[in-house]
Amino acid sequence: MSLNLAQHSHYNFAFLDEGSKREIRRKTLKAVAIPGYQVPFASRELPIGRGWGTGGLQLTLSVIGPSDTVKVIDQGSDDSVNAVSIRKLIEDTSSIATTEVTQEATVIQSRHRIPEEKLTRDQIMILQVPQPEPLRQVERSERVTKRMHAEMDYSPMWLTLYEGVVQYGDITLGADYPVMVKDRHIMKPTPIPRWDNPKIHMADNLTLFGAGREKKIYAVPPYTSVESLQFEDYRFKVESFQGLKCRFCGSADSYLDEITDDRGQTLHQCSDTAYCRKRAEGGMS
Repeated sequence: MSLNLAQHSHYNFAFLDEGSKREIRRKTLKAVAIPGYQVPFASRELPIGRGWGTGGLQLTLSVIGPSDTVKVIDQGSDDSVNAVSIRKLIEDTSSIATTEVTQEATVIQSRHRIPEEKLTRDQIMILQVPQPEPLRQVERSERVTKRMHAEMDYSPMWLTLYEGVVQYGDITLGADYPVMVKDRHIMKPTPIPRWDNPKIHMADNLTLFGAGREKKIYAVPPYTSVESLQFEDYRFKVESFQGLKCRFCGSADSYLDEITDDRGQTLHQCSDTAYCRKRAEGGMS
């Protein structure tokens, strides 16, 4: 399908050719059918550098249609270089609507964050993935990690968690905290903070993960069990912001970024800029 708009007539709708989009959609359907399983795909070249979200962008360009509205965020911000650049590419090659309001979006592409507001069944969350293999820190060989997944041999991952307990008295993993999907596959939720892990568990929305450089797609369908790895006596915990609040909207129940002002004072503000703006404007209590 080509654009009708004259100023964009040199682009196919959403940049990628239709054959490429069909192939990516087929692989996406397979990923949805096997939650947490990494499906190889033929990653395409895009006019952005690898590492800037080519996997997530290919998913976005493949699933959007003329009636969709897209939101792009980078670590919660709508205004970062990464978010602005990707949003501009989507606008220029599809002319579909974009937004900074979470609840207006039908497709949300993100790097390192899931929005604070609860997503609905009518929304698709797409996360950019730098390294999709959760076992890479314990095994370098791709052939071996595939066998480990097939045999559900995850003992080295559990050993890594245990070593943290022995050395530091607790599980020390931060962002990219591994999860078990539907009691079958260990999965990397991307470098989202631990704060966001529970948002994937039994979520109303579909979550897609795209790794362009590693050529992998995986997914978590709606209402799917996603449990962060933990021991009976050392439980998974999200980041604590007890006693802190956002300097702009006053939120004490959102993920906060720590910054230092010109006077050397430590301040905190919401990572999710849309959520912060909505609270500050009185859109929520």
